[in-house]
Amino acid sequence: MAKLNLSPKILDVLDFGTPSAERDISRGLEKYFVESPAYHRVRSGAKTILMGNRGAGKSAIFQVLARRERAAGSHVIELSPEDYSYELLSSTMAAESAGSWAKQGAYAAAWKYLIYVLVMKALARKGMRLTKNGGRQIHNYIRDIHGAQQLGPLSLLVSYLKRLEAVKIGPIEAGVRTRELDRLYQLEEIQNLLPALRKVLDNQRVVVLVDELDRGWDSSEDAKAFVSGLFQACVSINALHQNLRVYISLRQELYDDIPALYDDAQKHRDLLEKISWSEDSLLELIARRIRHSAHENGFAVDALERAGDRACWSAVFAPPPPGKGRDGSFGYMVDRTLYRPRELIQFCSEALEQTRARRCKLPVPYSAIERSEYGYSAERTKDIAAEYRSQYPGLLSVFEVFRSRPAVFGREELELLCLELACGDVPTHGTGSWLPSCDPNELIEILWRAGLLTARASGEGRFLGSHQVQHLNLAAVRRFRVHAMFHASLGIDAAGAGSAGG
Repeated sequence: MAKLNLSPKILDVLDFGTPSAERDISRGLEKYFVESPAYHRVRSGAKTILMGNRGAGKSAIFQVLARRERAAGSHVIELSPEDYSYELLSSTMAAESAGSWAKQGAYAAAWKYLIYVLVMKALARKGMRLTKNGGRQIHNYIRDIHGAQQLGPLSLLVSYLKRLEAVKIGPIEAGVRTRELDRLYQLEEIQNLLPALRKVLDNQRVVVLVDELDRGWDSSEDAKAFVSGLFQACVSINALHQNLRVYISLRQELYDDIPALYDDAQKHRDLLEKISWSEDSLLELIARRIRHSAHENGFAVDALERAGDRACWSAVFAPPPPGKGRDGSFGYMVDRTLYRPRELIQFCSEALEQTRARRCKLPVPYSAIERSEYGYSAERTKDIAAEYRSQYPGLLSVFEVFRSRPAVFGREELELLCLELACGDVPTHGTGSWLPSCDPNELIEILWRAGLLTARASGEGRFLGSHQVQHLNLAAVRRFRVHAMFHASLGIDAAGAGSAGG
């Protein structure tokens, strides 16, 4: 394969995009978006619950989906972090212990009420005053009930929850309470409008996107009921009409942190789409961004447009010295990710900035990658620990215990270290709520799931992380390795430690 040489001037304008899909959509995300099988399953409506780790690309799918639905004439409703506040919910709603008041069902009813009202508002906003197909009924309801009050989504949700709460734990006679609760749970206020809504949806499409539920997550009673209730509402509403689709995105840690959600998901596993990336798809992602950046800045290089993904990469990143990573510089850098697009974009961008700062030329020299690695590694180490702060507070101090230790551990050695951690013989900070109750095998599982550890399933195989294989019999694994992404931050010298493999 002939080497592809780019103009030196491309270095000044080369841009891999931002780690945030919300900012990236206005900079061309739709043009260089990787249309994965997961995206197509979501776009078709076959999957409506999107699950993945932070930085895996959930928001990117939603941003592109929203733009393309609007272009097709659909009504799109986007609920963002500004539309929900777990702290407000916890301070506003009475605890379940205050009465026989199961919150998940209440939140499910409130979510259904909110989403149906938002859908009808979106349809009525288009000036719907039709005398046929149910339009007049919907318009009159929105005008009469919601015309004067301009409550935001969170306020509307809370107002319905407060109505349920007032009946459930208020001083109301038992028979009246049962009738009122049934009326509220059955959404009697809008139930008679649903046939009219179905008729309107025969000719109009509405898409509701609920994203970034992890923002401000505090693992509280209300937070868990909020998300599990939304899950139930999503499944119910999507059964109304094929032209009404509610999509939600969930971080893996939230899913794992809500037992009720996990139980519900078993019944609706066919609706879940878990985002995963391979080395090939990550390479495609970066190559698309290289081509787009060059083209948008006036460097429409035909050879670049025709070149394969590997050639695009090699035109921008020089290979490392022999022995520094497998499969060239791409293998070196992707081995320092958990296969999340945001990580690779961040690492590539920082290496690019190092190249510009030293006034080097393309391709980006390995020395620039090396200089950017520590900052990248330190930031990712903190971010990964922060992702699990609700389930495993103080996880960063557990990571720190591996500082300056060997990269590879035998099983007995690792179990002993985990036992010392659980017993407090090796000090940590802020871990008292969970670490003392962990046995060594449980702690190994947590560290593998979080990404710190990789495991070698067979004697001569590669070390594999949870981002590379969903299920692994860790009890049978004899050797573990600290993931290469953490090496620079934790001062781990991986020389002579064997295959990187994650």
